Amino acid sequence: MKILVIGGGGREHAIVWKLRQSPGVEHIWCAPGNGGISDDAECVPCDAKDVKALAALAERLHADLTVVGPEVPLVLGVADEFASRGLAIVGPVARAAQLEGSKIFAKQFMQRHKIPTAAVYQICESALDAYTALCEVDWPLVIKADGLAAGKGVLVTSSPDEATEFVERAMEKNEFGTAGNRVLLEEGLSGRELSYIILTDGNHWTPLAPTRDFKRAYDGDKGPNTGGMGAICDDSLMSADLERRIREQIVEPTIRGLATDGIPYKGFLYFGLMLTAAGPKALEFNCRLGDPETEALVMRMDFDLAVALKACADGDLKSFETKWKPGASACVVMASEGYPANPKIDRRIEGLGSSEAGLVFHAGTVKKGNEHYTCSGRVLIAAGAGVTLGEAVAKCYYVCSSVHFEGCHYRRDIGGMAKPERSAQSAIGE
Repeated sequence: MKILVIGGGGREHAIVWKLRQSPGVEHIWCAPGNGGISDDAECVPCDAKDVKALAALAERLHADLTVVGPEVPLVLGVADEFASRGLAIVGPVARAAQLEGSKIFAKQFMQRHKIPTAAVYQICESALDAYTALCEVDWPLVIKADGLAAGKGVLVTSSPDEATEFVERAMEKNEFGTAGNRVLLEEGLSGRELSYIILTDGNHWTPLAPTRDFKRAYDGDKGPNTGGMGAICDDSLMSADLERRIREQIVEPTIRGLATDGIPYKGFLYFGLMLTAAGPKALEFNCRLGDPETEALVMRMDFDLAVALKACADGDLKSFETKWKPGASACVVMASEGYPANPKIDRRIEGLGSSEAGLVFHAGTVKKGNEHYTCSGRVLIAAGAGVTLGEAVAKCYYVCSSVHFEGCHYRRDIGGMAKPERSAQSAIGE
């Protein structure tokens, strides 16, 4: 197969890296890719928001399969455009992608199909509505901008002042653009979060290994929400009984609900869950692989990803089963100074390729000659696998200690491991 991957972040680099291991893959393009992906695939310039241009590109390249990484082209209808041209693609159509594209659409879907989720206080169409509603809610409160906001449009708070400020940023200052035209106020749930991701052809589905991501910018889950500062993948995150409940109470009602509503769904479907004392509850849907969960997942995949994706696109997942390497994996995001609010870019990166402990996936780099430079907030993702979670995390931090760029910062408690750099050398046998 010749495969086109749409996107240019760490998730897409991880997908490309895994696809390269498939004996059935002849060539991989990535549009637009980035400075690191260019070492593993042929990068092609593109505008990921121009769905017609993306379909034309797939036609010109004679790609046998296209895989969509980010959510924006899916919400804009790239899968619809590909389908209209008879092109194979892994990713849901625009109507299905509204599960991620609109928090309000997703919440109403969950309510309609009796999927356990947080209670809704109010859907607010204006800042005045939101300010008024804040006087009547219970705390802690979750406020969500309705549309896509790159992981930054959610606030969990027990502070009325902080909530008021968020509403102002979203609905009056338009910090999130049209995504903040409406906001959702809902109950704040307590518990541990879990990412449960499936691959579905619309009728059949297969689960990926359980993961947990870390969204806050700083250690101790402090600071602003980000697109993700790291993730872990470990079977101990989910017991057999918990998985049964997730399947029966959340996943299967979602698949049935999509069918009942006449919404075809083909691709990855990500369930962001909160494991509460009353059982698992759905926080959100994503219509694609998580980032940075993907960078941890690929480290444990023991199956041919290209074969799985082709089976999905062909509607033939019934006989496919994912398999996973034993142990655990993890990843740590190395971010730019100022991320997430105001990342500083164009800083030279040193030390790439100097560590054999783990892998480095590129999220926001550009290549100038033989040198790599930062070009966005999340720059690199250090990934590692091991017999234990501690070993996997230690490998990540050993990689982090080997790579340098001015202003780099990363969380040092991914996986709950305090200052794991100290154990890195012993964990990797050095």
